[in-house]
Amino acid sequence: MNKYDISEAVRYIGVNDYDLDLFESQYEVPDGMAYNSYVIIDEKIAVMDTADKRKTAEWLENLETALEGRKPDYVVISHMEPDHTGSLMALIEKYPDIIPVGNAKTFQLMGQFFDIGDLASRAVTVKDGDVLELGSHKLKFIFAPMIHWPEVMFSYEESEKLLFSADAFGKFGTLDAVDEDGWACEARRYYFNIVGKYGMQVQNVLKKLAGTEIKAILPLHGPALTEDLDYYLGIYNTWSSYQPEDKGILIAFASIHGNTAKAAEELAELLRAKGAPKVVVSDIAREDMGEVIEDAFRYDKTVFMSPSYDAGVFPIMEELLCHLRDKAFQNRKVAVVENGSWAPSAARVMKSYIEKFKNVEIVGETVTIRSSLKADSRAALEALADAVIKA
Repeated sequence: MNKYDISEAVRYIGVNDYDLDLFESQYEVPDGMAYNSYVIIDEKIAVMDTADKRKTAEWLENLETALEGRKPDYVVISHMEPDHTGSLMALIEKYPDIIPVGNAKTFQLMGQFFDIGDLASRAVTVKDGDVLELGSHKLKFIFAPMIHWPEVMFSYEESEKLLFSADAFGKFGTLDAVDEDGWACEARRYYFNIVGKYGMQVQNVLKKLAGTEIKAILPLHGPALTEDLDYYLGIYNTWSSYQPEDKGILIAFASIHGNTAKAAEELAELLRAKGAPKVVVSDIAREDMGEVIEDAFRYDKTVFMSPSYDAGVFPIMEELLCHLRDKAFQNRKVAVVENGSWAPSAARVMKSYIEKFKNVEIVGETVTIRSSLKADSRAALEALADAVIKA
């Protein structure tokens, strides 16, 4: 057995990708990425998902080692996204009698990605709640649509009480990455950027799982979760209900020549002096956007600070607001600071987004800086700090 095996019967065959720079070509992954896959060895053998095509050869080698000369009967497809099905056709070519297991939407998407020939004629198409018997192991399928694709389904292995959770409960990083800040840091960034829009759907599947005895959660990315499962289920409930995880203030700023940046630092000092429990200052033009989005959802308050630009708002601030809109940012308190040398316009544009967010309250008066901080704008900044603290 290798150290990532769950049991003698449930063996890990996934791979670490140390060379990937951007996950989904947009999210920085300095600690790489894991593509998790398992094989269940019983009277019948089921392969649980494959791996990205970048790692096909290594993944097939891991599978062959785990099989110890046997051949797999089924491949269960939890999620059709290419980082999990990139090795599917190579698997089928190597084991041409293998039977794919998925739902109707799975096979619709499969036909769009691959030339599958007569594969569909021998596929097993399951419905929500169906059970696949392997022998002493039985897989019950729990549909989880829009987490975060429409075909997604979980598999619950009844004898060992294992939940194969597709992308849910996943995180960035390889399995051997050192989590100095704990599991939640990269799991949070992963959740809000990958799944965050679909909180209602996550809530629905959490309700489906209520009362189910689970001894381990096996996501397609990140480590198997085998202890303190109430913590992981609880934090997913918090995230998917769009409630703040911590009390704190994110100051998300953009700055052209440094004057708005200086104002952001002064505001942070004011907030800390007035007793703010946590203040995070992010230069959104230079920091990973995924981390800024993570912090916006983590804390209960955000201050948006931007210069005016082309009679609008600085582009990177509009990008952040578009991301928050698309990820269903809600249930927060926010404040607005603009800078403009002759015709300030940033606040108008920022508010046009914020006012459409669900249950997001703008606190305090908008602060307008004319080029650089002066006595009047410093006083307005302090009044804003008071309003944010009070809120």
